[in-house]
Amino acid sequence: QVQLVESGGGSVQPGGSLRLSCVASKYSHVLIDYRMGWFRQVPGKEREGVAVIDSDGTTTYTESVKGRFTISREVAKNALYLQMNSLKIEDTAQYFCAAGGLGLTAAQALAEPELFGYWGRGTQVTVSS
Repeated sequence: QVQLVESGGGSVQPGGSLRLSCVASKYSHVLIDYRMGWFRQVPGKEREGVAVIDSDGTTTYTESVKGRFTISREVAKNALYLQMNSLKIEDTAQYFCAAGGLGLTAAQALAEPELFGYWGRGTQVTVSS
């Protein structure tokens, strides 16, 4: 059983930065054995894929965050990160860490969050002036 816990959310002004963290527990090889991803959701809307990192370290981003967000991992700490720069008001959402998405292309994984089997509870990111 994989447990994921996110942290690092908060409130920032447009143009600001935040770094989200996700620590996995109860399964020491989750970052190697699974595709990991960051997703976000606004109330009333479907969950949206933000970025994924494959077990080999390959990263894929949704178009709206390319050049601004960076997904990374630290295998020794079983930790996943999302560095978010140049934040925009439209980035406001609850951000979730997830593990799974195996057997899919990265684009499919971003588009089908329901195929990730393990989820954290999320951390809120609010961008406002």
